Parts: sequence; C-alpha cells; structure tokens
Amino acid sequence: MAGGGDHPGANKRKREAAGRPKAPSKGAGPGDAAKRKKTYDAPAAKPKPQPVTAKDKRVAAKEMSESRKMKRKPNYNLEKELAVLWEKMRCRDVSKENRSKLVTEALRKMDGKYFEIAGSHVTARVLQTCVKWCSQPERDAVFVALQPHLLHLSRKKYAVFLVKKLIKLATKKQLALFISSLHGHVASLLRHTIGAAVVDCAFHQATPPQKRSLLLELYSTELQLFKDLTEQKSCSLLETISKLGLQKSSVLQYMTTVIQPLLEKGIVEYSIVHTVILEYLTIADKTSASDVIRQLIPHLTQGSSVVDGDELSGVAEVPTKSKAKKKRSSEPLLIRIMQTREGLKIGLACLKHGSAKDRKKIIKSLKGQNMKLALGDYGCLFLACLLSIVDDTKLVTKVVIDELTKQLKELIFDKNGRRPLLQLLHPLCSRYLTPTDLICLKYSVPSLVSKDEASESATKVNLDSKLDDVADKEPGGSEDTLVASDSKKDPFKRRQELLVKSELFEVLIETCIENVGELLRTNFGKDVLYEVAVGGKNNVLEGVTDRIHVLHNAIASDAERPRTEDVEHAFDNYHSSRVIRKMILDCPAFAATLWKKALKGKCKSFADGFSSKVVAAYLESSDSKVKDLAKSEVQPLIDGGILKIPDHKAAEKK
Repeated sequence: MAGGGDHPGANKRKREAAGRPKAPSKGAGPGDAAKRKKTYDAPAAKPKPQPVTAKDKRVAAKEMSESRKMKRKPNYNLEKELAVLWEKMRCRDVSKENRSKLVTEALRKMDGKYFEIAGSHVTARVLQTCVKWCSQPERDAVFVALQPHLLHLSRKKYAVFLVKKLIKLATKKQLALFISSLHGHVASLLRHTIGAAVVDCAFHQATPPQKRSLLLELYSTELQLFKDLTEQKSCSLLETISKLGLQKSSVLQYMTTVIQPLLEKGIVEYSIVHTVILEYLTIADKTSASDVIRQLIPHLTQGSSVVDGDELSGVAEVPTKSKAKKKRSSEPLLIRIMQTREGLKIGLACLKHGSAKDRKKIIKSLKGQNMKLALGDYGCLFLACLLSIVDDTKLVTKVVIDELTKQLKELIFDKNGRRPLLQLLHPLCSRYLTPTDLICLKYSVPSLVSKDEASESATKVNLDSKLDDVADKEPGGSEDTLVASDSKKDPFKRRQELLVKSELFEVLIETCIENVGELLRTNFGKDVLYEVAVGGKNNVLEGVTDRIHVLHNAIASDAERPRTEDVEHAFDNYHSSRVIRKMILDCPAFAATLWKKALKGKCKSFADGFSSKVVAAYLESSDSKVKDLAKSEVQPLIDGGILKIPDHKAAEKK
C-alpha cells in the first residue's frame, strides 16, 4: 500500500492475537455488538466520583494542584512548613525571643539545602528574613554554605536579594572573600540585568582599595595585574595611565567594549556604572563622549520597570509599599540617580553637552518630579544648574517654576529646597553653596569644552580666593561659569525672565511677608528673606521695588514689637539679629525704614547682647545717609562705653 501502511488483513490478525473484538460488519445488528462486547471486554475499572457542587470542584482542583506541585518541587512540603514559620517571624509585634526561636527552627529545617532553597520563589524570602534576624554564628554558617554558589545566585531573579542581604551584613573578612571571588567576572556580571545590582551593592560596601580593584577590572585587562594600584590614594584613570605609561587608545577601546553593552541594555542606574562612565569621559575624544551622552539621555528621561528594593519580602507585606514601588518605577531614571554625586555629574553632563532638543526632553521628563528633586541633596544642585543654563525660559517656567511656586513655603524653609531659588537670586554664592558643590556645578566633559574653559576648570590652585572671586563678579560674570555648549541668552536676562516674567517674585515676596517672623528666626529661611529684601544680586528685582518696600515694612513691624517672654525679639535672636545687621549694611532703603519704625529713640535699650550688632551696623554702613540717621543717638552710646563697634575683621566674619 502506498505510504508504507499495513495491509488490512494484517490489522485483522493483530486484533485477534491481542484478544480484541473485530469491527462489526455493516449488516450486523446492535444485539450482536452487545454480545461481542460482553464476550471479549475486560472488567471496567470503577469510575471516580465526579465533583457535583462548586465546593467539591474547588477541593478537587486544589488536590490536583497540590499533587502537581509535589511532583514538580522536591522540597514542596518543606516550603509549606517554612512559609508558616515566615508568616510568624516577620510580624512586627513578635518578640525578639520568639523571633529568634522561629529563625533557628527555620534554619534547622533548611540546613544542607540552602542552595536549592535560595532559588525558590517562596523560600528565598524565608532565608533572606532568617539572615536578617539570625545571630552572627548562624549567618556565618549560611555564608559558608552559599559562598561557592554566590556568583551563580547573583544571576537568579529571587536569589539576588538574598545575596545583597548577605553582602550588606557581611563581616570585613566575608566581604573581602566575596569581592575576591568577583575577580574576572565584574564586567560580565555588570552586563547582566540582575547581576549588576550585586556588583553595585558590593561597590557601596567596599573599602577604597576594594573599590579600586573592582574599577580597575573595568578599565583594562592589563591593570588587573598591578595589585599595588589598589593601595594608591587616588583612583583617577588619567593618573593611572600616566603612571604606568599605558596607551590611552587601548584603554579607551577596552572601556568602550565594557560601556557599550551597558548603554544598549539600559543598565545605567548604578553608582559603579556612573563612576566608570565619568572616567571614560575624561579620556574620550569629542566624538566618543558625544556618542555616550546621546545614548544616555533616552535612558535618563524614560521611566524604568526595574524595582529596586532592599528586601524582596517587603513586596508582599502591605499594599501601600507595592504602590510606592510601582510609583517609583514610573519615575524617570534621572530622578533616581540623583542620590550620589556621580549621578549628579552624569545628569549635568547630559544637560550641559546635550543639544537644545535633548534639554527639552530632559525638562519635560521632570514634570511632576521637581519637588522631589529640589528637596534632595544633589537634585537641588541639578535644578540650580538647569535654571542657570537653559535658554528656553518659557518651557522652564511651565514645567519647573510653576510646580515649585505651588509649594514655595516648603522650599524656602528647607536646606536643599531653597538652593534653586537662591541660585536665581544670587548665582553661585559661596555663602549658600559649599566649595565641593561649586566645583560639582562647574563639571564639564574635557573634550566637549573649549580649551580656555578646560584650562580654567583644571586649575585648582588657591581654592578659597577663587570662590570669593566667583561670589563677587560683575553682572553676568558669575553666571557665565555655568553655560550650556550652545547657550546664547544673557544670564542676567534669563534670571529676570524666570523671576519677574514668570511672576515667581510675586508669590515669593508674598510668602516672605506672610512668614516674615518665622523666616527671620530660622537658619535657612533668613537667607531667602535677605536676598529678596536687597533685590537679589545685581538688583535683578529692580522692576518690583514697590513690593520690596512692603517687605521692608513687614520686617520693621516685626522688629517694632516690644520684648515679651513668649516670642524672642528680632534683635535678640541669633539668626535674625545677624540678617537684619547685614540688610542694614547692604540696603540703605531698609536701614531707613527700620530706623524710623523700630530703633529711633530706643537704641540704648538695644545696646547689649545680639541686638548691639544691629545698632552698631548703622555707623558701620558705607552709606553716609544711613550713618547720619543714627549718629546723633548712637555716637554718645559709643563714647560712654555702653555700645562697642566690632573691629573690621570681626565685622567681615559676621
């Protein structure tokens, strides 16, 4: 027969040999078929009772699921026992003694099976919780058992959280053992979407020599051979290359092979990656540096689906945490990397050296995130830079300024939140920014700036005098140190547009008037109040002097109040006395208003304590009109030894 099939006669003989009945002929009746069935059929097995009710169906389905899980998971019964213990030990109201007993019991059940348990969806959580709450000897036993498998577990979806927990709680010796086990695997593990988190965790916990050993593996294969490099004080790549006489081109080529896969996969949220990219930019040529920045910007401006949690067990604890993680995962990566100085520099590099279209994309990604950015230690510096270099003030006003204006009071009283406002009022002032912050704000990629700017940024001699020069430059001078690669707008005009045309100043002055007493007496609020009261650097608020005079009257009215035990007088408070003194020295209009309202005829009562600095400021003023106002009343107090004027050096320090 065609196709290789058996002959029909052969099928008949096979059925008869097997004892099966032959097929009925066409003319056979139903009775004959019944007789043949009765003659040849084997006894039928008793059928299982079929579930009838919905409850029976659920029970049957559960039994079937349990039987399948038992076949699929060899440690299924152990998982069930551990899950019961885990639910008890992770409760917040459980006592330390009971939790310790539960942890010990769970570890006893898992003994010898740590590796199999670490990769399971359920038991990985249990073991992680046990590692968190167990004693140090018990934790050491778990580490010893898992140490040969840590690199393998670092690539597992659930075990990675256990590995991170072991690293964070490791002793110095255990951490050194783990970092030494990473030798030769740093680059490959960093390219893994799951394993990269383990390398970054180890990088955070490592000592400076250990950090250098991890970084050297990402710079060049040759550098791994020089163990003494880990002991040097500076881990700058340029210094290392010059010290060893390496070819910059070969190092650049190797680092490109390391960084390119990270950019393609979007693994750019980790500090170790930021450090490597920043070192790469120091030696990269113009084309290579521009290419890296061009690839970084899409990753920074789009939300990531990666959920960064210290404990996997926290996902199932309460619904609010899962909502918070979901919200965090929708944030642009730019917000999340602003936790470190390296992340800030990456953001500044993209902002300064990206195109106008790139800056527009960055600004739009900040919508709804500006307050969180402004209140962060490094995010506030990023916003300050953004307000100083972006020419499209309409877009900045719409996305950034309008959002900050709605919560202006919170910003003014916050240590970090006030900095973007102070940057607009008095750019790059060393009174409000530390030397490290100022240097960080001026960060630029060497190959993407002009030769003059590069040589200026490379010069770090006499830092203190340099910072003083920054604070005291002429109009447009201090702002010019923060510019984008293609910025064209005058810095002073940009400040006016963001402050006055955006109507930020109206809300700012109104907030200062409403909270003048509290602002005067707080360490951070007084700085914003002072800058608004004097009109900002280079009189940037020149067009709104009427509203500033209203603020002067509000400050004078607060100082006019008599001394009481309930509220400390403005002249007697440490912060307010100093800021009022500075206003008298720098703003003659305020000095005249304060004298008429609060000090005329009352100088003797304020001639001691902190208030004496306020009274003496009138004779220290460089304005002759201010001196003439108070000379007739203050000079006799000085002659009589009641009031003392501090010498020039002391006055300068204040």
